[in-house]
Amino acid sequence: MNDNLRGACFMMGSMATFTCNDAIIKFVAQGMPTFQMVFLRGVAATALLLALAHATGALSKPIPRGDWKWVIGRSLAEVVSFFPFILALTHMPLANVTAILQVLPLAITAAGAVFLGERVGWRRWTAISVGFAGVLLIVRPGGADFDRWSLVALAAVVTITARELLTRRLSPDVPSLKVAIFTAVGVMGLGLAISLPSGWASVTPANWALIALASVFIIGGYLFSIMAMRVGEVAAVTPFRYTALIWGLLLGWAIFGEWPKPLTLIGAVMVVGTGLYTLLREGRRAPAPLPNAPR
Repeated sequence: MNDNLRGACFMMGSMATFTCNDAIIKFVAQGMPTFQMVFLRGVAATALLLALAHATGALSKPIPRGDWKWVIGRSLAEVVSFFPFILALTHMPLANVTAILQVLPLAITAAGAVFLGERVGWRRWTAISVGFAGVLLIVRPGGADFDRWSLVALAAVVTITARELLTRRLSPDVPSLKVAIFTAVGVMGLGLAISLPSGWASVTPANWALIALASVFIIGGYLFSIMAMRVGEVAAVTPFRYTALIWGLLLGWAIFGEWPKPLTLIGAVMVVGTGLYTLLREGRRAPAPLPNAPR
């Protein structure tokens, strides 16, 4: 398995766990303040990450002085992007907000080519563009389902793109677990700052269980997304963000009864086809070592 395939697997794992976490947040937010839930999830996730980092020895590994600016910058980008994302998530169907975020592969690939100097061949541009066309069929800008909350979701795209570029700047000596801890603490702080002035609601045992489950999923999302952007080429790894769309469609239907329209299903098929094409093509490529590997 070459670095691009490893990165693709990490990215698919990230999209699966992130979307499962998003579905839980959207479900629990129906009965309690959203940012209260975000804070409580952050406490559990941070505790689990600290325990995991201690058990693996990552907690004792120092972050090189030159990497601190990238770690802090990435954490800030995560916090800034989370706010518009969570607003869109709680006001839109899960599949719709997930679909809008699928503009990210195109944005991140373009940013990687411009700011990181990564080479992007015509086949990759074509695959990403076809996947993006599938997303447009799902989102249908200008249609009844495209409103101001769709624009809020698009606002998150810019900062998420910045977050991924900052992740690429991390040196191999930075443990991914430590980066995930900073991320969890940042989002937890945002949840606390917003939830305290508005007051808290009582938490049922069922919601406690769901919050605990969400904390496990968000840890997977954090770690897999960090490792995905530290191994493989941006243009090869980012198309697998499209797999989040499939999880969004399935969970939206199973949990919230949001049955996709025919055009949505056609777009989903295009997205899946793009991912399969990229996966098969990368499987034929010779392994190419890269300077940044997940730790």
